[in-house]
Amino acid sequence: MRITSTSCICPVLVCLCFVQRCYGAAHHGSIKVTRNQTKHVEGETEVHHRPKRGWVWNQFFVLEEHMGPDPQYVGKLHSNSDKGDGSVKYILTGEGAGTIFIIDDTTGDIHSTKSLDREQKTHYVLHAQAIDRRTNKPLEPESEFIIKVQDINDNAPKFTDGPYIVTVPEMSEMGTSVLQVTATDADDPTYGNSARVVYSILQGQPYFSVDPKTGIIRTALHNMDREAREHYSVVIQAKDMAGQVGGLSGSTTVNITLTDVNDNPPRFPQKHYQLYVPESAQVGSAVGKIKANDADTGSNADMKYTIINGDGSGVFSISTDKETREGILSLKKPLNYEKKKSYTLNIEGANTHLDFRFSHLGPFKDVTMLKIIVGDVDEPPLFTMPSYVMEVYENAKIGTAVGTVTAQDPDMANSLVRYFKYLIDHNTEEDRYFTIDASTGTIKTAKIFDREETPWYNITVTASEIDNPGLVSHVPVGVRILDINDNPPELAREYDVVVCENAKPGQVIQTITATDKDNSANGARFHFFLDEGRSLNPNFTLRDNE
Repeated sequence: MRITSTSCICPVLVCLCFVQRCYGAAHHGSIKVTRNQTKHVEGETEVHHRPKRGWVWNQFFVLEEHMGPDPQYVGKLHSNSDKGDGSVKYILTGEGAGTIFIIDDTTGDIHSTKSLDREQKTHYVLHAQAIDRRTNKPLEPESEFIIKVQDINDNAPKFTDGPYIVTVPEMSEMGTSVLQVTATDADDPTYGNSARVVYSILQGQPYFSVDPKTGIIRTALHNMDREAREHYSVVIQAKDMAGQVGGLSGSTTVNITLTDVNDNPPRFPQKHYQLYVPESAQVGSAVGKIKANDADTGSNADMKYTIINGDGSGVFSISTDKETREGILSLKKPLNYEKKKSYTLNIEGANTHLDFRFSHLGPFKDVTMLKIIVGDVDEPPLFTMPSYVMEVYENAKIGTAVGTVTAQDPDMANSLVRYFKYLIDHNTEEDRYFTIDASTGTIKTAKIFDREETPWYNITVTASEIDNPGLVSHVPVGVRILDINDNPPELAREYDVVVCENAKPGQVIQTITATDKDNSANGARFHFFLDEGRSLNPNFTLRDNE
């Protein structure tokens, strides 16, 4: 047996495989040689009986991305049968044989003719054969071997999921985990540092930090306040070669938003407010708004308004508009400028969702004082009674005073009031029976009445201020016509009396009744008697039963 020493450009430990024993390369495995065939097995070294002949070659590697002008030398095939006289012919078959890998059939030297990419294909499986050039008979059994593509650092780390959008609560403790980013490197992680990635932060300090090994981003400051700054753009770099000079790098952006917590109490912009409300405001209507400011957002800014005291707490109420977070002031009772010209309310605005972690920043409520000025409104005249009932006898002469209506200006000006007879409702027949004094409001008769024809009259009187005739008020007036005894009684009906010839003396043969159009006070009791002016029949008598 003879050993041929060959050279290889790959800077790795070169192992020779002999017939007696096979030593595997520590980095890429070993080659197993037997009498009949050779087979590549990872991590094994076997000892066999010495054959008469055998293959001799180096462990084969080819450097990826080779860009030299000449083919890259890979290694050398050699058989113990080769005496160096050119009688042995080497044949190479398998993956890439003849295209990527070529062999000198005399020397057994193998070269790579193309630039290879380990990230596309890590190794090639080929077969070697040695034949006698003269007889074409095999001198060695066909043997399988592997050419491995050796990695170089030709791939930069990449963040496949970026850019990132993430949130973290404001006021978080320093070191709070925000996000873990991961960069991948297509280079060989088992060889050198080409795929060993180290993380660093290029932008975002001093607010955030990144763990160089794990890529976990954490907060780097205490009490980061959303109200001071809400958005951060953090740039993370991943560099291979363990971060050494010359390593390749890639970067990604992490957009971090601080989410809100309830760390800001509500505050009224002023401690004193003043609100004008006209006395004509309707009960139940909204008369004003008030708002406390809260720098928080969402439910953390929700609040409820309450009237806690003040002389107007019974006159006004307050509710909360959930959309605008305003306090809506409403009127519970009517206002009267002439009775009370102002009110004072103490209003509280308090958060409804508290976070007890920040209770030391409270109290989460505020109080302001609201003074309400009642505005004077020119109101129409006010009658002293909601309605009037008057009486007059039916025999009253035209011009008889029936009664007087009275209205006053409720405002401070106390303007004079006028009553206009033409303002009485002329659409009714009843209105023609009365007149009214424009200055005094005295109602007088304008016609003679007949109680038996119309016992009751309904009229309407209108009053207005002299200074503002457009403001008017109306009041109903009922006039009752009083009865006088001006109607004689009348028999209830015509009587046709029949008496039997055998009627006994004193026997009642008919009862006479009468009616009177006047009321009971003037005609309910009647006196019956026979008319003395006419001749009387002695056979009949009339008895008054009183």
